[in-house]
Amino acid sequence: MTRRPTTAVVLGGSLAGMLAARALASVADRVVVVERDELLVGPHPRKGLPQARHVHQLWSGGARALEELLPGITRGLRDAGAHRLPVTTDMVALSPKGWYRRWPESHFMLLSGRDLLDATIRSHVLDGEAGRQVELVDRAEVLGLDGTAGAVTGVRIRARDGERTLVADLVVDATGRGSQAARWLAELGLPAPERREVDTGLAYASRLYRAPEAARDGFPVVNVMADPRTGEPGRAGVLLPIEDGQWLVTLLGTRGGEPTSSARDFARYAREELRHPVVADLIARAEPLSDVAFTRTTANRRTFYERMPAWPENFAVLGDALAAYNPVYGHGMSVAAQGAVALREVVRRHGWGAPGLSRRIQKAVARPVGAAWDLAVGQDVFFPGATDSGPTRRERLLAAYVDRLTFTATGNGRVARRVTDVMSLERGAAVLLTPGILLAAAMGPLKPALTGPPLTGDELKRAGLE
Repeated sequence: MTRRPTTAVVLGGSLAGMLAARALASVADRVVVVERDELLVGPHPRKGLPQARHVHQLWSGGARALEELLPGITRGLRDAGAHRLPVTTDMVALSPKGWYRRWPESHFMLLSGRDLLDATIRSHVLDGEAGRQVELVDRAEVLGLDGTAGAVTGVRIRARDGERTLVADLVVDATGRGSQAARWLAELGLPAPERREVDTGLAYASRLYRAPEAARDGFPVVNVMADPRTGEPGRAGVLLPIEDGQWLVTLLGTRGGEPTSSARDFARYAREELRHPVVADLIARAEPLSDVAFTRTTANRRTFYERMPAWPENFAVLGDALAAYNPVYGHGMSVAAQGAVALREVVRRHGWGAPGLSRRIQKAVARPVGAAWDLAVGQDVFFPGATDSGPTRRERLLAAYVDRLTFTATGNGRVARRVTDVMSLERGAAVLLTPGILLAAAMGPLKPALTGPPLTGDELKRAGLE
């Protein structure tokens, strides 16, 4: 018998959507990506991705998933100008419990501007080996799903050539924070899903700088973190070295401590509001290249589709459409990559048309979401006004242990490695509960606290600070 060709439709052409398309191209005969914006060749700003102006990073757990989907993409990103920085070797970070030491490499981060990252991934998907199976329909609006509460059969869109329906064996929603999946499902007769939001009122102000010439290569990430346990608004600043000798600098503050969108106020906030002025010292010697980009779209928001009592066949949700995080933790893109790998593996294992396939997909993509969600919410829930009821008893107990681990990690390389195992999304939180780590946490740091940022003499000189 001749096998019927299979078609998948992916809603959203950003990073999560393109990775989902690549995952499905290995198991479907045809994949159609529907995107609201026009997607140009090369790295260009997009109206539908305002968060691209702010700090992003791809932790090694996400980078490995990316490489699994797109072999050679890491080299492609680095050839395009992205940096690979070892963790914690090239990190200068002030945690709530003190400065981290720069231990030998345990994991890594890939750093670049978001436009460059998305364009490089898009090119590898559309022009690579999967390109023959992937069709892009941009400048198209999604109107809703076709089907019933039992099964989705397609999606209705309004494109440049008018309204039409795309018939599909699987529809994947990767439309990001603005996802309308809950409404679409309600229109099919399904109940409202469980949702949780932890909103610190965080505001982001970001600006692009040209680094001093001597500091344009091999400079570390600099991160002055907020302390969520003081009862006061949190204020933080991050400097990321990205392509073309640029520094992307983001200042952020929670409700009552927000930065402004004023370029004149940017340096003042960095110097006077953060827990240490190192970011201000660095940008004082750099050349501003942009105005200040400002956003308040930073709430942690998760929809528990995997818990719904009924779920239709042929539909799945992943990426920020499933769970969106405070961007400061840098987990959104990594979780999207891991979710795309999980999507591919479930379809490969069970095959098209298997009963309950979409339910299995939804449960599988929720697993990497859970790890990142616990990391973000476990911190943000302590900021004033983040939730109506404040942290739960479980969250307080976990936070107390995380505080002790963070303190220990400032002076214990083995504990620092376990913490970054989890932060990089390479291992689950269970590694922090082994007898050896519990004992190390009880003992505390093995080395004395650092009194200032661990920049080397060479880095200080290249940045113009010595």
